[in-house]
Amino acid sequence: MMPELNRVYTGDCKVLRFFEELSAIPRGSGNEKAVSDFMKQFAEARNCTVFQDERHSLIIKKPAAPGYEQAKAVIFQGHLDMVCEKNKSTEHDFTKDPIRFKLDGDMIYAQDTTLGADNGIGVSFAMALIDATDLAHPALEILLTTEEETSMAGAEHIDASKLSGKMLINFDSDREGVLFVSSAGGASAFHTVPIAWQDGGSAGSKSYTIAVQGLKGGHSGDDIIHERGNANKLLGRVLDDLRRHTPFDLASIGGGMKVNAIPREAEAVVGLSEAGLRTAEERIAEWNRILQDEYEVSDPGVKVSIEAGSGAAARCFSEETKLTVIRLLALIPSGVLSMNKAIENLVRTSTNIGTLSTRENEVVFESLVRSSHRSQLDAVLQQMETLGEAVGVPFRHDHYFPGWPYRSDSKVREVFQAVYERKYNKPLEVKAIHAGLECGIFIEKMPYLDAVSYGPNMYNFHTPEEHVSISSVERTWDFLQDIMRELKA
Repeated sequence: MMPELNRVYTGDCKVLRFFEELSAIPRGSGNEKAVSDFMKQFAEARNCTVFQDERHSLIIKKPAAPGYEQAKAVIFQGHLDMVCEKNKSTEHDFTKDPIRFKLDGDMIYAQDTTLGADNGIGVSFAMALIDATDLAHPALEILLTTEEETSMAGAEHIDASKLSGKMLINFDSDREGVLFVSSAGGASAFHTVPIAWQDGGSAGSKSYTIAVQGLKGGHSGDDIIHERGNANKLLGRVLDDLRRHTPFDLASIGGGMKVNAIPREAEAVVGLSEAGLRTAEERIAEWNRILQDEYEVSDPGVKVSIEAGSGAAARCFSEETKLTVIRLLALIPSGVLSMNKAIENLVRTSTNIGTLSTRENEVVFESLVRSSHRSQLDAVLQQMETLGEAVGVPFRHDHYFPGWPYRSDSKVREVFQAVYERKYNKPLEVKAIHAGLECGIFIEKMPYLDAVSYGPNMYNFHTPEEHVSISSVERTWDFLQDIMRELKA
């Protein structure tokens, strides 16, 4: 049963029409049951066989088109979940509200939230393949996973025995004309600061909120190379400077929404005396000058502000807890750590302090560490563990996902290259990517797998500025149909 919606896109491309239908269903990571059930019904209504596992991932099998019965099955893969990001002032409940489209020329945006083109567009291409009645293609095994944006647990729990295909086409990439053939591995890393609370603040202090805003953010894999400001790190710099100029209390601190998104906003609730407020305002004015100079190109909208709260805080961190939090923010590595020396403009190792949150009795720092070299990934995790030991706070890491190694004898890559050059009279660019893709997990399960990743032009993943090119989706759908015809051999 199709969800109800008021259409904004009125064109003929079935991929984009399916994308708008899909976007009426909330599908944040961990909340994929409804979209999984929808896709199951969609496929079964078109005479496909569907396997749905306990994590709501799907394997959808569509028989070969006439004349392609002897061709080997092909796996087409995407993920059902999306990153749920919005600006602080935007009212949107990602657990029940649909994503609303808005058009701007050739681009589709959402209304002040993430669009979910990552990876709703990939799922919509799968829907178009399932729906097509006149397309020449081998037997298709449509693999749609869950929790890709958080832990890749959906991919990890896939029963590979239900898949017979030896070629995998992942549709979780964002650059038309670029074929990805390798990706980085990664792991989530956590520092946890126990909070020693003290009642009230210093005598005569009042509550204020110091905020860092206006940053572009972006995908912590794809966009880390642009060296955009990380709101959590910048807030740490401001607080570390402030403590050197005036006493203040710290009542809470937080920033970022998703570990795989570069945080755009962060704030701290502090207690200041009248004299401390004057000093804070002077320092924040200076920090606005500093950061606007440092980020003139990458984040011209960066802004630090201070606003009055309501009276004094009921409780605040002890001085030791406050200093531990500030020191950790200063010392945890975040950003590009090393570049690949063999491939131009490819990050080899990076980290991102994606979220910072004050809970009932602890402050939790969550970072995402990525590397194309397992040894460097392990080295960064050990460095972060040593840092935790040095400042006296617990550290752990989990959600490890493997990298995807380059394969020199890829037949599916050769098909993509041949079809693209014949169709567009120019070579297809072949690249590795610093972001994590599920291909590495599937290749660990099925070492014989021959995989590539492709997709249309999409921009600013994991931010409210996420958008997708209509014309690129149309061209890519035409190209994918040619690929399917070519796979007969």
